[in-house]
Amino acid sequence: MNWNKTIKTILAVCVVSVGLSACRTPKDVAYFQDADTTAIIEMAKAKQITLRPGDKLTIVVKSKDAAISDLFNMPVYTNRVGRGVSGESLAPYTVNEKGDIDFPVLGSLHVEGMTRGEVAGFVKGELMGRNLVKDPTVAVEFLNVGVNILGDVNGPGRYGMNRDDLSVLEAISMAGDLKITGKRDNVKVIREENGKLYTYTLDLTNIESVGKSPAYYLQNGDIVYVEPNDMQKRNSSLNGNNALSTGFWISVASLITSAITTVGVFVRK
Repeated sequence: MNWNKTIKTILAVCVVSVGLSACRTPKDVAYFQDADTTAIIEMAKAKQITLRPGDKLTIVVKSKDAAISDLFNMPVYTNRVGRGVSGESLAPYTVNEKGDIDFPVLGSLHVEGMTRGEVAGFVKGELMGRNLVKDPTVAVEFLNVGVNILGDVNGPGRYGMNRDDLSVLEAISMAGDLKITGKRDNVKVIREENGKLYTYTLDLTNIESVGKSPAYYLQNGDIVYVEPNDMQKRNSSLNGNNALSTGFWISVASLITSAITTVGVFVRK
């Protein structure tokens, strides 16, 4: 029997098998595999973002009498040293540990748990109820709201929320979409509520289950984690090489050459 030829054949088959395994198309790459063009899905109800201790917000009061309304706005003046240029912006309010903010003239206002609209209505009601401003317009913006997107996405990081009803799909889009190796059927949303952590698992290949999930609409501070698929886990190594990299194939070729040489020595003996 020609042992040298047999060993070469076995090793060649192994290399081909690895290559086919690395190049095969993952089963669950497509989103919404259950979607039908006529499907009507009852979506989860969006929960608006509410204030918590430590959150920051701006409140702008406007009225026909600018001199009066300006009493309730907190400007911050900035100067660029050496350029003689000054600017004005609004100072943010920070919700303290008791859930309050210190508002000009009105004093301490409890705003914890309120939405932007509720804060605006509350301030407007206080101004009118105390006969301080007759026709106020109150605009409220939350400043430090955002979600964290981690794992197998093209652009992991923290992303600000510019709307109250940001969905997990929109957040993933902001992060540049999942990589081809990201698991569509195992996306985690981690949420902190009342001192407890809740974990929701979303299957992006199933649009109906995603739409009905309480984590479909994200909340401030949510963490979205995309797990890499098994192939990506297997192919990853401490030196950064994987089955799709040039370094991997150089390593395989070197290993095969060494094995053939070693086996050839023993065969000749």
